[in-house]
Amino acid sequence: MTRVCCIIFLVVVEFLWILRVSRGDSQVSCIFMERCILPCSFHGSSEPVVHWIKTEANHYVHSYYAQQDQLATQNQRFKSRTSLFKDQVSRGNASLQLTEVNVQDEGRYQCHTSTISGNKEMVIILNVDAPVRKVNLQQVGQRITCSSEGIYPQPNLTWSTNPSSSITNNNTTAHQIDQQLYNISSSLILPKSDMDLNYSCAVSTRRNRRRATFRQQGLVTESQSDTTIHCSPSHTPVTNLIWRFDHSQIILTKTDSQYTVSEEWKQHVKDVSESGSLTLQDLSSDQEGTYTCELADAVETKITNILVKINEGNSSNVGAIVGVVIAVIVVLASLVTLLVLWKNQVKRHFTHSI
Repeated sequence: MTRVCCIIFLVVVEFLWILRVSRGDSQVSCIFMERCILPCSFHGSSEPVVHWIKTEANHYVHSYYAQQDQLATQNQRFKSRTSLFKDQVSRGNASLQLTEVNVQDEGRYQCHTSTISGNKEMVIILNVDAPVRKVNLQQVGQRITCSSEGIYPQPNLTWSTNPSSSITNNNTTAHQIDQQLYNISSSLILPKSDMDLNYSCAVSTRRNRRRATFRQQGLVTESQSDTTIHCSPSHTPVTNLIWRFDHSQIILTKTDSQYTVSEEWKQHVKDVSESGSLTLQDLSSDQEGTYTCELADAVETKITNILVKINEGNSSNVGAIVGVVIAVIVVLASLVTLLVLWKNQVKRHFTHSI
């Protein structure tokens, strides 16, 4: 009976200890490859002992006593990536600074502090996030592909249209790459009849959400006049702008209000508006094709494809007509001149004969 009571007592004590620790757990979200601070505090002392341990693998992360770092038992994974605020340790700040955070750092950390007045333990749950940086949309023929790279944890991808319509033939895949990050992609077939639909692809995690919107429109222009092509309107400040020709050739880029025009397009780019609209000049059949405007702000990328067809037929006909008229005028003038000369010769001959 005594043995049973002892076992029950130990179980209750262990449960209360686990409950106390779990109630004291703190959640910390750290950004992949950035610096992160795991908080820990205690009653200040002149000679504290501090141990940081990653509990799942029982790895020593950082130790401090005798008023200096003690790293002989530090796990190699944390080498040169940990530090304490040494000028604040004696005042009760045992927070750990961890640099170049990676996915393997995710987990449960225990901060153990010891002073002459007693011991204290805190548990920190470290979560790692590699947020969605950018969503890419690319069109090849009638297929449009949405993708995003270097994300953690595994993201979600969703399609939508405006106006609302049914979306079919999409295939979403996500796979892990180096450093346990995720790449995700999905594609769908664009119906040929729905030119006025806006297609949106959103990629989200627990940390953030970014979206890319795609629209396709057509334009026919005369080669002899200036032509302005427009991006989809943005209601927030634009941070980046890229104009491309035939999906790959860069026309110009804008970053922080600075425009850079490629050498091949300097003779054709006349102006760029604040909203991103592009005015082109001196176009010929060589510049016929798809122009892509990519506008990006803090949360969304808007992509607009404009199909530009150079209509040179009218200008060619006008040129031909003008050429014919000039030729006729030259011929008539020549005939008139010959006739005048012939008359003068006849007149002189008649005069001499008399």
